[in-house]
Amino acid sequence: MIINVAYAIAIITTLLRNMSAPNNSDKAAVIPNDDSSEDSTKPGFYSTKEGDDFRWPPLESNPEVFAQYLHSIGLPTTFSIGEVFGFDEDLLAFIPQPVLGIIVCYERLIPKSQYREQDKGSPDNYDKVAWYMHQSGTLDNACGIIACIHAIFNCPLVTLDPSTTLGAYKQRVETFTPTARQLALEQDKAFQQAHKKHA
Repeated sequence: MIINVAYAIAIITTLLRNMSAPNNSDKAAVIPNDDSSEDSTKPGFYSTKEGDDFRWPPLESNPEVFAQYLHSIGLPTTFSIGEVFGFDEDLLAFIPQPVLGIIVCYERLIPKSQYREQDKGSPDNYDKVAWYMHQSGTLDNACGIIACIHAIFNCPLVTLDPSTTLGAYKQRVETFTPTARQLALEQDKAFQQAHKKHA
């Protein structure tokens, strides 16, 4: 599978099938310095110190980073991530087929306080997809991975090993409400470690 991140008007992630995953084993993860003088109230701050609250650091909008992250937590390597460079037919023709999921990332022009509740969706619509979870302020910088989780968990062609981070999370929260799934992800130590490693 491939998840493609576009850099045109929006960032788009496309889940594709039967693509060989890029080999990213030669890339080292960079984890920011854990300087105790940092102000933990600043947006985007996160600490790697034992006992500190975990702040989900932002990920680079790079298909290789997302592929490496997702494969490390259990996405089968028959699925991968790639880029959409534009919406013209000629550019869309470069996307390997079949496309199993698309994720669009865009900037809001209104403050978060005005849309946070409406973004949770209506409980009447939760059953329109097989799997859905909420996103909280705590998970703001995990939005790309949450979008990938939605694409993966809603694709019947993806089979996950329950012994992996991704498979274990899905199995554990399968019967949870969207809010309980969000809370479980916020506190999932294995996910936190993987996220920190790829940030």
